[in-house]
Amino acid sequence: MRLIKVLAVLIVAGVIGLIGYAYLGDMEPVRQEVRSPVAIGGAGD
Repeated sequence: MRLIKVLAVLIVAGVIGLIGYAYLGDMEPVRQEVRSPVAIGGAGD
């Protein structure tokens, strides 16, 4: 019974830590401009 309580506390602490890191951690996406040519089909294609 004691092992189950310890395991439950560790799981709850892990979930709280993960949520805290998600909100407070440096998780901003790296932005970069992407350009790629687009072929537009004409009457001869």
